[in-house]
Amino acid sequence: MKTVAGVAVAAGALIGTATQLVPALAHAAPLLPGHDEKPAAPVAEAASDSAVMLKEAKPDVAPVAQAATQAKDVAATPSPDPAPFGLQNLPPEVSAPLQQAEQTLKTLQQQLNPGPNVVKPVDGQLTSGFGMRWGAMHYGIDFADPIGTPIHSVMGGTVISAGPASGFGLWVRVKQDDGTTAVYGHVNDMYVTVGQRVNTGDVIASVGNRGNSTGPHLHLEIWDAADNKMDPLPWLASKGVLMQQQWGPDQ
Repeated sequence: MKTVAGVAVAAGALIGTATQLVPALAHAAPLLPGHDEKPAAPVAEAASDSAVMLKEAKPDVAPVAQAATQAKDVAATPSPDPAPFGLQNLPPEVSAPLQQAEQTLKTLQQQLNPGPNVVKPVDGQLTSGFGMRWGAMHYGIDFADPIGTPIHSVMGGTVISAGPASGFGLWVRVKQDDGTTAVYGHVNDMYVTVGQRVNTGDVIASVGNRGNSTGPHLHLEIWDAADNKMDPLPWLASKGVLMQQQWGPDQ
């Protein structure tokens, strides 16, 4: 009987100890690996806080888009027409007719004065003209200038000759836009080639003293569409380039 009683007492002691240990183990269970229950609430709160932070950090594109739209509207807005004749703050019913009148006057001015399409070939002095000289026909006009002076194309056209020529040493010929041909004789250097397009005023050669020449000068001839040699002075004058004759007969 004493043995049974002892076993009963020991069993009661074990039950009591187990009763005390269960709450403690239940409290410590979340820290044990493999436990089914997880601390989800703190993680959810952290995710919510991160979302708030990202939302606050995201730039607001609405003002940028609004500014871009405003800039586009400004660019699309046509600029106001200039004030006619410089008169500011005119009412539309007065400004519109004046603008039309100003444009008409500009058009007429351009038609009456289209601008020079011919230039003087060099700045040198005109020393000899077209006609008889020293008992022989002189088919051009001469400009005295130092060797190396740039020669400008009197009119736009296409180069048809650039090289040696009898009597001239070297020459350049340009078939011009009006059908005439300009001849530049006694040149020292040539800066163009056959077939090249030149514009009015382009430098095509330099003044020289080659061939049958008594001093540095440019000999200029103008041939008509049939290659008949004509006086360059009236042709130049008809294009707005006026030069005064400074020589006497047979010079």
